[in-house]
Amino acid sequence: MFKRYKLRDYNFILTLCVIGLMVMGVFVINSADSSFTMKQAIGVGGAVVIMIIVSLVDYHLWLKLYLVIYGVGLVFLLAVLLFGNTVNNATRWFTFGGITFQPSELMKTLMILFMAAFLQKMIEEEKVSRPKGLLLFVGSVAVPMLLIFRQPDLSTTLCLAIVMLLMLYLAGLSYKIIFVVLLITIPIAGTFMWYIQKPDQKLLNQYQVDRILAFIYPSDYLDSQQANSVMAIGSGQLWGKGLDPGQDVVTVSNSRLISEQQTDFIFSVIGESFGFVGSIIVIAIILLIVLQCIRVSRRARDPGGMLLAGGAACLFAIQSFLNIGVATAILPNTGIPLPFISYGLTSLISSAIMIGVVLNVGLQPERF
Repeated sequence: MFKRYKLRDYNFILTLCVIGLMVMGVFVINSADSSFTMKQAIGVGGAVVIMIIVSLVDYHLWLKLYLVIYGVGLVFLLAVLLFGNTVNNATRWFTFGGITFQPSELMKTLMILFMAAFLQKMIEEEKVSRPKGLLLFVGSVAVPMLLIFRQPDLSTTLCLAIVMLLMLYLAGLSYKIIFVVLLITIPIAGTFMWYIQKPDQKLLNQYQVDRILAFIYPSDYLDSQQANSVMAIGSGQLWGKGLDPGQDVVTVSNSRLISEQQTDFIFSVIGESFGFVGSIIVIAIILLIVLQCIRVSRRARDPGGMLLAGGAACLFAIQSFLNIGVATAILPNTGIPLPFISYGLTSLISSAIMIGVVLNVGLQPERF
């Protein structure tokens, strides 16, 4: 399980960037709502320890246990639908001793581990672009996505779908198939947008429809959360107001204009506290993490390692884009955390596990 590694192969740049964002997240969350600070600080400490331990575990172990990993993930998703806590008409969480566990967040990491092994076998058997292989891929992805969609959690479903499709592309999917899929997807997307606007549609909940319509017709369906988020980011101007500007300075955080600002709208706190300059620095660090994952993927010794690191890069890039896009109102309002920064122990630990796996892939590079 544990191998002897060379210290020179350990990716300290990736490690320091991740820890830096986690620590920053504690301070930003404290500014949004100090009641969550202690839990997040403890979570960061645990996440760093878990990340380092996982980074020393041979990633081939996860590839061998891919069916077990997939099964565990499905059990969690089924259990939360049957026995989970329902909040705001959504059943997504378990609560144990005051600690909340969200299986769909963990499932993002588990699906990357599963798909890396699954697609590696497809590559070895040259089935990536064959109908049978594609049907197996779609079936394997569809089951957990359907369970997540039923919670309902549309944002996580979409994020996971995009990551899985990008991993299929990394595995070598034929461009002919990609072209055909695009030809089919475009009219389906148009039909979907037409259908959800019908008063008797059954596909989405009304609040989900309202969020999509608010993005398409902002003047008719104003989303107050996003409007306040944009106001907060703009008020930070160039350098920001600081994490603790004092009671005489009005901020969106101390005015409580955004509910649950410490989670999905954490970027509004970053924009208001650190301004344009600070926001760009945070985005640059996230980009550096993604690029480091891509670098590890390119140097991986086998397809499994390449897909693990590549899947991690896709996950962090897509999730960050969705979160920041919502906070800046360039995307419909969908609840999804900003990796390493948003409050949420499940998201934090899951991301740390994924980074640990990437670090181990980097510890076993292809030697030329």
